[in-house]
Amino acid sequence: MRSSILTGARLIQERMANSGQRWKPAFLHLTYADQDAFDARQISGLIDRIRKWAKRRDLPPLPFIWVLERGSRHGRLHYHLMIWLPKGVTLPKPDKQGWWPWGSTRIEWARSAVRYMAKYASKGGKDTDQPFPKGARIHGKGGLTGTERSQCAWWRAPTWVKHVWPDWQDEPRPAVGGGWISRVTGDWLPSPWMLIGFELGRPVVRWIADRPCPFAAA
Repeated sequence: MRSSILTGARLIQERMANSGQRWKPAFLHLTYADQDAFDARQISGLIDRIRKWAKRRDLPPLPFIWVLERGSRHGRLHYHLMIWLPKGVTLPKPDKQGWWPWGSTRIEWARSAVRYMAKYASKGGKDTDQPFPKGARIHGKGGLTGTERSQCAWWRAPTWVKHVWPDWQDEPRPAVGGGWISRVTGDWLPSPWMLIGFELGRPVVRWIADRPCPFAAA
């Protein structure tokens, strides 16, 4: 999660800075008045409404990154959404527009998109041990170019995959049936790990390759 969020924020910010147009990242806080009202589809519904709002104003596609989090005091669910806007454009408050009828919203301008997202990525999406609702995604992003998506995918890959393919341009991806495959060369690698069971609901794996595990301390 941390690699995906920070890489996405960095790549978007770099592209915006070199676009020849001035952009500003807006940071939205989206809360729930009733936690039981949560539905995993609500964040995508909000983003769809923002996209339609931007299209009606002939704005270019707006890149975004979001994180779902539980609060540290009461474990309440809330979203943090970063969205890049052309300078001079202000996003209306989603709750006032009826785009977010489940609670309140707050918008502020972010001086550094990467620094803002790093704050929430470092917590892994939550401050408590309470589980997220079933089916909930804890982060997402959109509006990236194909190159940016490939770089983010590389950063999300396991350490052993990045060790074999240290260049993101090899485009390693999970292979159907197991292992990983390079979308460029077609080379396939079996996973050196095997699932041996679960402990307290978490998967337990064992290194099965015929060489010492170089990532034991990772």
